[in-house]
Amino acid sequence: MSTSIRKINYPVKISKEEINQLHIRSFPGTIRHIETQDELRKAVPALKRENILGFDTETKPTFRKGVLHLPSLVQLATGRTVYLIRLNLLEQHDELLPILSSPTCLKVGVAVRDDIIGLQKIKPFVASGFVDIATISKELGIETIGLRSLAAIFLKFRISKKAQVSNWARRELSPSQIQYAATDAWVSRKIFLKLRRFNRLAESIQRLSKESLTLEDAEKKSAKQPRKRSRRRNSNQPRKPDAATQEPEKN
Repeated sequence: MSTSIRKINYPVKISKEEINQLHIRSFPGTIRHIETQDELRKAVPALKRENILGFDTETKPTFRKGVLHLPSLVQLATGRTVYLIRLNLLEQHDELLPILSSPTCLKVGVAVRDDIIGLQKIKPFVASGFVDIATISKELGIETIGLRSLAAIFLKFRISKKAQVSNWARRELSPSQIQYAATDAWVSRKIFLKLRRFNRLAESIQRLSKESLTLEDAEKKSAKQPRKRSRRRNSNQPRKPDAATQEPEKN
């Protein structure tokens, strides 16, 4: 009996022109804004019941060398609801830490170690249960691994990145920021659900989910990998867009 591995039915890379031909989608479900300690306290039990959460953070962009900001927002997506947790408006977020440290609740996203580092600089914790969908996509031979490209490859639709480099520390987020933040976490979860169908990825998913990362561990591992583009804007030079993930949007 043949034991050859079935080829994936997805392109290994996609161009900005191909992405722009796809229809655009955004998160269609419920968005819950967590801006007070009471709202966080009420949201945590529902989040703890989840086995898989789409995950992302947003940080005010930096335009000056040597000036860095801490994350202002954490997005956690279930199948029907995205929780936008406004870290900059909360006095503390200790109640969130058991979720971020749980190896049995998978937090899935792109370039998650950058996000982990930012959160650990706010409050030290040991991160566990994080799976980087870009990392496991590469094991399938996928070459364009930004979130926008992965959405186009696996979900066959386009997501907007217009609000990516915007002020996430502002008191009131704009409708476009809210939709962008919710969509990123939702899409990360949907892509992961596609990826976990591949048996060859089961071992990697299990290994990544069991990693326990302190701030020092995460910084060492992150230094060896590409970082999120919006976190790297430490100069006054214009950002050069990535060919497959940062191109101007079509309406």
